[in-house]
Amino acid sequence: MLTAPPAPSFVRQPRLVPGSRVAALSLSSGFVTEVMNRYRAGVRQVAQEFGWEIVAAPNALRGPAFLAANPQARADDLHWALEAPDIGGMVSIIGGDDSVRLLPFLRPDLIRAHPKALLGFSDTTVTLTQFVRAGVMAYHGPALLTDLAENGGMHPYVVQGVRRALIDPPAPFDLAPAPGWTQASPDWADEAAQEVPRTFDAGDGWVWLQGEAPAQGHLLGGCIEVLDMFSGTPGWPEPHLWRGAVLALETSEDVPPPRQVGYWLRNFAAQGILGGLAGLMLARPRRYTPEMVADLYIWVRRVLREAGRPDLPVVANVDFGHTSPQLTLPLGAFVRLDRLGGRVTVQP
Repeated sequence: MLTAPPAPSFVRQPRLVPGSRVAALSLSSGFVTEVMNRYRAGVRQVAQEFGWEIVAAPNALRGPAFLAANPQARADDLHWALEAPDIGGMVSIIGGDDSVRLLPFLRPDLIRAHPKALLGFSDTTVTLTQFVRAGVMAYHGPALLTDLAENGGMHPYVVQGVRRALIDPPAPFDLAPAPGWTQASPDWADEAAQEVPRTFDAGDGWVWLQGEAPAQGHLLGGCIEVLDMFSGTPGWPEPHLWRGAVLALETSEDVPPPRQVGYWLRNFAAQGILGGLAGLMLARPRRYTPEMVADLYIWVRRVLREAGRPDLPVVANVDFGHTSPQLTLPLGAFVRLDRLGGRVTVQP
């Protein structure tokens, strides 16, 4: 009699504490050197809220031209942070569109041998996924230049999300919709604007698209455009990692049309991924009109029906990815979706 393979397990890193030294990494774009005031604001606010000391990795501030020409230098910075005994964790400075170029240089053996927390989102999805493939938890959450450097100070929702995932003693917690949200994009080069808080719209809650029964599994996922970039490469997760997972997907500022998201989901269906999932979490899509959101939900339901998964629990409009404020999702952690209770519970 055949038995189901065991669920994957993941190493949870030591918690970060006040005084932890956290390496700032430019795994994608070197854009940070054009907005150093924003970088300094992030460093300052991280110290104020969490007590961490941000330490720039050796190549992190060498500028866009150097980093674009030297993907190995970006990978070297990750390895340096992993091996440095005085570095407790890592945070992505900002995303981009080419961290897939790091794949030939990344060393899963170092990730596994020196498990440390990596925090980031968007293009950092490539590297976060390599942590999961190495059996180590990773943290899909704010980058140094985004919500950690929030105008006028870090949002309490972001602070709570980071603390629960990375700092507080591990204990189950419920995710909750943000009380407000924004897509306003102030000029990061404007030093005066850095101290002016953005205007937040009232929170609009989550949307449970389908699936009545509770579901649970380990968290996987990230930015769907980036996942598409490295699908089929040696960095793509092995089949057993998808099986039984709760997949968290977000879209970027590129604003892919709903039909394109549907096409990507069909690719997941053709790979057998959708058929084996325990649940699906969809982020609030950045810069979508209400009509686009409605079309997206039609596409999601359509593809899941095609894949034979009209039963799959799906919660949408969740506050992670390219929205502010955003949650920190511990990839590899156990998560439970409960539509009837209106709860998403995480065991970090």
